[in-house]
Amino acid sequence: MKKISFRNDILPLKNLLYRLALRITLDPAEAEDVVQETMIKVWNRRDSWDTIDNIEAFCTTTCRNLSLDKTRRMGRQEASLDSVATDPEDHSSASNPEEQAMQRDRVALIRQLIDRLPKKQRCVMQLRDIEGKSYKDIATLLDISEEQVKVNIFRARQAIKQQFKKTENYGL
Repeated sequence: MKKISFRNDILPLKNLLYRLALRITLDPAEAEDVVQETMIKVWNRRDSWDTIDNIEAFCTTTCRNLSLDKTRRMGRQEASLDSVATDPEDHSSASNPEEQAMQRDRVALIRQLIDRLPKKQRCVMQLRDIEGKSYKDIATLLDISEEQVKVNIFRARQAIKQQFKKTENYGL
């Protein structure tokens, strides 16, 4: 087995863990706390790192569980990411201000639709579509079967697609 180093193997995961915690808690401060708690828990288990097959999966699972616990305790299931990850200085490939405004509105709408998904679908979508994890990795991280992962991703995408079309066709 590979010798695991906190600095080289675990610390670089902090951004991935933050994005996962933010997607679950929907609160930047809470997400930072969760990442810090995750790092502390992993550090405290340093004596058993040699027995862990996949340290990234271990860290992600720990982060996910802590995020879910914090969300349950705080009761913040209906918060929104509208004010969180929006970059007003993002000048994407849109050529004029009107197109840029429309693009920002679409992104905001999709974020709102993702925020409304059930927790499991939201988490699976985050791991697959945003973090780029494989179905197998997601199944391992969430302790569900690969088929359940595929079903949850399909349902999440369908729900977002239907709601997006409805909104685009009829407005808000």
